[in-house]
Amino acid sequence: MTALHTGGCRCGAVRFEVSAEPHHVSYCHCSDCRRASGAPVSAFVGFMADQVALEGRTLKSFVNGPVERSFCGNCGSPIAYVDARLAGQIYFMLGVMDMPAYFKPTHHAYVREQLPFLHMPDNLPRHLKSSVARPDGNDQ
Repeated sequence: MTALHTGGCRCGAVRFEVSAEPHHVSYCHCSDCRRASGAPVSAFVGFMADQVALEGRTLKSFVNGPVERSFCGNCGSPIAYVDARLAGQIYFMLGVMDMPAYFKPTHHAYVREQLPFLHMPDNLPRHLKSSVARPDGNDQ
């Protein structure tokens, strides 16, 4: 695999390489992402899973409904999530990318859950729910 993009956790035990450009870069304001990241807003970079090589013996995961979030069991860094309704896709936390400044978000998701004190005057499109349509029509 020729890596165009790389990333990993804080301690270096989990690393990944991606051989393509992302299909999705966004902010998420949902409460689930807030709890998973500990931050008032999250940012994600989405790729097709078959374009990703992910390795790390300390990689752990937590499943909540159709969403599985991975993290480093050593340093605790959140790494990515996959959604069973979005077959073949993986969404990495923007902050674990080795060059995060390369990935500029293009929209906001779940703005109905955005914290009232958080102001992001960037003029990007804002979605009340998910910015990625689920095949089952349940975009929550």
